[in-house]
Amino acid sequence: MTPRALDRRAALRAELLGLVREHVPDEAIEAQIEALLAEVLADEPVVEPQMAATDQQPPDQRIVVTGIGVISPFGVGIEPFWSGLTAGRSAIGRITFFDPSDYPCQLAGQVNDFEPQAFMDAKEARRMSRAGQMAVAAARMAVEHARLPIERMARDEIGVLIASGTTSMPDVEQAAATLIRRGGMKISPFFIPAALPNMPSSQVAIQLGLRGYTTSICTACAAGAQAIGEAAEVIRRGDAEVMLAGGAEAPITALSLGAFCVLRALSTRSNDEPTRASRPFDAWRDGFVPGEGAAVLVLERLSSAQRRGAPILAELIGYGVSADAYHVTAPDPNGEGAALAMWRALKQARLDPQQVDYINAHATGTPAGDIAETRAIKHVFGEYAYSVPISSIKSMIGHLTGAAGAVEAVATILALHHGLIPPTINLEHPDPECDLDYVPNVARRADLQVAMSNSFGFGGVNAVLAFRAAP
Repeated sequence: MTPRALDRRAALRAELLGLVREHVPDEAIEAQIEALLAEVLADEPVVEPQMAATDQQPPDQRIVVTGIGVISPFGVGIEPFWSGLTAGRSAIGRITFFDPSDYPCQLAGQVNDFEPQAFMDAKEARRMSRAGQMAVAAARMAVEHARLPIERMARDEIGVLIASGTTSMPDVEQAAATLIRRGGMKISPFFIPAALPNMPSSQVAIQLGLRGYTTSICTACAAGAQAIGEAAEVIRRGDAEVMLAGGAEAPITALSLGAFCVLRALSTRSNDEPTRASRPFDAWRDGFVPGEGAAVLVLERLSSAQRRGAPILAELIGYGVSADAYHVTAPDPNGEGAALAMWRALKQARLDPQQVDYINAHATGTPAGDIAETRAIKHVFGEYAYSVPISSIKSMIGHLTGAAGAVEAVATILALHHGLIPPTINLEHPDPECDLDYVPNVARRADLQVAMSNSFGFGGVNAVLAFRAAP
């Protein structure tokens, strides 16, 4: 039984014995009470501590995270990202990249201090999409953080898997405007190389001189998490020794904003109070707030990290993917597909649900999505769902679509590393259908050993990652 169940049993036993002994001081009554308690509490989950699957594997099959690079609406690098999250600050503001006055949503999580020339040649930067620039910058930061000596390594053994949710919206918008105003022959020759979804991965490989397994994933808002999970599988099957994996997205354009507005997916209530607009799990939520950014992880074998004395930030122990097979934009209202992905991540890690100490929720702030995820968590975790802390960092940075899963994986790893859970801010009005512990408004200290990160995308794609604190 769980500690909670044992406590309940002890309390009920003491109370019943106290009542009975006032009238019948018979030892036989104790046996009857024990039988009654066993029947009443029979549905309590039984937790058998298990050795994780990764513990049973040799070190060359265990995948660890040794470096992180992140660009978020809080700024460039780990420090502004983590300090902003744990302070419970919002990085959401009015859009300044263009005039949003004609749109019902006028807010976004912009990256305002990113200078690509700090990470690459200015001429090369001009030929990349903004997402590609951020991917290269995040990759360089991750390599430095991991102390990865790529100049002394076999570069054909280092691969890249950077996800995106869509094509490069800024480049598509610019090309379309040129087509309309000046004709097709005036479109930039760099449009196609910038707009292809695989280009962030390819640009990282080109800029860092990496010749290993390189590909991309484009599965909407599940893409960043799926890229990390698939990159680990690439290493396990022997197609790479090290993978740079994550996601990058720069969707803040008039075209993208208009498209999401007509879908009625965005928050429109708080244009005058930007920091209060993103409200996952809150009863007043009315849609998500778009954001941009990138995150890249260095993944490698535990044996490799140990040999070179690399900093081990966390271990990736579980990965699960599923499809809702329900609708192109709406989630399965019962959360069955999401639950299946969580179950698969737990199965790969050989963990019981009660061994998860924290869930970084997908929770975008849409009315249907947050309820579906809550139901999925209840389906997987049962009664323990009410005990496990859950939070959504989208309340502070918005929804980074294809980069969301990667950036949220970074937040999950940092939570494990620091023993500190980022809050869900703007959670002020309880929703009866979202009744779990969402760590409202203030970061929380906790002893964290295992954490899960959920990512769900349009088309019903679900990707879940499970991490463990550094071995």
